[in-house]
Amino acid sequence: MSKGRDSEESSGEEVEIPLPDGQTSILCIIQQLLGFDRARVFCSDGKVRLCRIPGKFKKRMWMKVGDVVLVAPWDFQPERGDILYRYTSTELQRLERKGLLKELKELLGG
Repeated sequence: MSKGRDSEESSGEEVEIPLPDGQTSILCIIQQLLGFDRARVFCSDGKVRLCRIPGKFKKRMWMKVGDVVLVAPWDFQPERGDILYRYTSTELQRLERKGLLKELKELLGG
């Protein structure tokens, strides 16, 4: 018997994923993990930000270089931000179908 680890993806119904709105959240790619719950990310607006990984993601959602994440830039320091969500491979396919990854790919040259 499973210990409550039923995959949401295997249930067949689509789970709503958080989408960037352009103002309070943007798509970014992790460039470097810096330690002390920090990561340097390259964002779809062309800026490089120093982002904080919240405690709720530390052991539950492992992050690595190259992952696409949703970031909320700080109001008082726009060159910093908080990571809100890390997209899985299936969620990235859904973002690609919606056309949300185009500008990020153009900035990366691919």
